[in-house]
Amino acid sequence: MKTLILFTVALSAVVLTGCGTSGSLRDYSDEASVLHRSMVTIDTHADTPIRLLRDDFDPAQWHTPSGDEGKIDFPRMKFGGLDAVFFAAFIAQGPRTQAGNEKAYAMVSAIIDSIHAVVNRNHDVAALAVASADAARIKASGKSAVYIGIENGYALGNDLSLVTKFYDLGVRYITLCHSKDDDICDSSSDTSSVKYDGLSAFGKRVVREMNALGMIVDISHVSDKSFYDVLALSTVPVIASHSCARALCNNPRNMDDAMLKALAENGGVIQVSLVSEFLKTPLVLPLRDSALQALRGKYSGIGHLSAEQRLMMKNERKDINARYPRPLPTVSDVADHIDHCVQVAGIDHVGIGTDFDGGGEVDGCFDVSEMKNITAELLRRGYSHNEIRKIWGGNFLRVFAQVEASAQNRRN
Repeated sequence: MKTLILFTVALSAVVLTGCGTSGSLRDYSDEASVLHRSMVTIDTHADTPIRLLRDDFDPAQWHTPSGDEGKIDFPRMKFGGLDAVFFAAFIAQGPRTQAGNEKAYAMVSAIIDSIHAVVNRNHDVAALAVASADAARIKASGKSAVYIGIENGYALGNDLSLVTKFYDLGVRYITLCHSKDDDICDSSSDTSSVKYDGLSAFGKRVVREMNALGMIVDISHVSDKSFYDVLALSTVPVIASHSCARALCNNPRNMDDAMLKALAENGGVIQVSLVSEFLKTPLVLPLRDSALQALRGKYSGIGHLSAEQRLMMKNERKDINARYPRPLPTVSDVADHIDHCVQVAGIDHVGIGTDFDGGGEVDGCFDVSEMKNITAELLRRGYSHNEIRKIWGGNFLRVFAQVEASAQNRRN
């Protein structure tokens, strides 16, 4: 059965046909495979850890992505040529109260503990990574590298000491906020009238502390003003761990050209996401949209749902998807965003952060087993091997190393 699954995935990975430069992805699949063996590939954002809290999810086993079994596991990482991944400890925004903050801290701590436990249980195929050099070292050992990030600074509440505490647990970036404002900064998608107009006073202390420790600042999800406040304050490059180009898809979560240029001047990197609504303006599908809106209202605050409620929500979402299917963007759409970011920011400032298990999926790269299709499409478009090495990890690792070096220099 496993052989049959591998063959099916391999076949699906090369039938996609692109547009533009002549040739199909099939024509570049062998070259892509060779390139993946010789370079270090990093996905800077995946929400897979939320599945690690489930007793029935084993990342050491191959799972089929067509069901509710997730986009990433260690066998599929190997097959797809992905060497390293940032597992995001995600927490939805909740009440900004002492009780809410304590609950958020407990949830994120539990997720981080689960990441450590999973890596320890699978030490023969995976290893925890905490430094920029670890990705290459772990790849050379034949294992998959697992980094840890936190998605949503709400996990800090308003306690600056937690930045160090999380760093000591292996966290190497924090996404400053999520879809709502928190105590750190304004979010790009929060429409409330109460704003800091960018970073809060506490948020500025958080950025300085992250710089001092050698923790990467992630500006995905933050408002435009928060973004510019971070750039003005940070002494090292920053990243957008999973964002796209606003010029191609006018979503406030995306970055406009002025922001891309500013990020390049900062030395940072935008990691292009595979989330549909960031890649292409969604089609208006009234029945689907109303059903999803009702679902979100019914299960608001996913980070605080019980395991039973999460399962109910997922089953209801699966039913909506079955009744009202939506067309997915393609690998070509992903490459369009990479093209645009390269043209505006430069080849040294673009990478990939799929947001698998957090909404990331496209036709041709539906899960991690199909990662090489992105490489094949970039080859088809004329990107050199060296340029692709930069996009698949070189650019991000440069930023990571700079953040580490700056912190080390402060300590010396």
